[in-house]
Amino acid sequence: MMESDLSIQRKTEVLLEALPYVQRFRDSIFVVKFGGSFLDTEQAREGVAMDLAFLATVGIHVIVVHGGGPAINKAMQRAGIEPVWKDGLRFTDKATVSIVERTLNEEINAGICGNIEAKGGRPVGIRGQDIFQCERLQQDGSGNPVDLGFVGKVVGVNAGALRERLGEGRLLVVSPVGADGAGQVYNTNADTAAAHLAAAVGARRLVYLCDVPGLLRDPADPSTLISSLSREEVPGLRTSGVIGTGMLPKVESALFALERGVHRVHLIDGRLPHSVLLEIFTDEGIGTEIVRRTGEES
Repeated sequence: MMESDLSIQRKTEVLLEALPYVQRFRDSIFVVKFGGSFLDTEQAREGVAMDLAFLATVGIHVIVVHGGGPAINKAMQRAGIEPVWKDGLRFTDKATVSIVERTLNEEINAGICGNIEAKGGRPVGIRGQDIFQCERLQQDGSGNPVDLGFVGKVVGVNAGALRERLGEGRLLVVSPVGADGAGQVYNTNADTAAAHLAAAVGARRLVYLCDVPGLLRDPADPSTLISSLSREEVPGLRTSGVIGTGMLPKVESALFALERGVHRVHLIDGRLPHSVLLEIFTDEGIGTEIVRRTGEES
């Protein structure tokens, strides 16, 4: 059956709209972070994997930093360990950190690599403790003392190892696990780890896949999506409550990355099919982008 002229025209328009972005971003580094919840359905796994493989195919160097909270909770349940949370962060004792390391490195990381490979990508899984140098987290985001066990604060990134693998044409999949100089493994916040990694490798874009459309002025009204804002606007939105507790770690991590050279940070709805491609390769995008300065080159 022949396609209608309108359908052919629309496909042509989509390709032409994407072309300048493909040309502009070729050889750039993009860091994409997503949580374990996006791996719960086959549609989500395949959709994200296809988007990542597409980015790599058009010449973008892709590094994935993944979470794995739901899988960690299930593994702890099988081991008879009840998860303990303090201020939104997982308390991590010796038994828990062993489960975290095994689940993220062997289960989640390998699964993501398999999904990407099935879509024609060339992924390689990388243990986070080979990339992230950590020390024990001793303060929360407000500077108050905190004891979360083996939860780590990222203090360094082995950017050279990452660039070497990117130079081999591989798509990197990194777990959010860190280690200190003595080899002690730590559980880290994946949002923060992704920001540190993006800054260290000189990424052009940092993309967070969320379970909301982006930043909304009214959480109950998707039409109030803030499509673009500069980092100078963030404090006011935080004070007014637009940036709530759920998005705060991502926004704080976004500011860290922007202050250290990342051009733009995107907060997009990972539940929307091909949201990464729609955000990166279309004029309007579909989520929220945070920029260093309004009007700055992307």
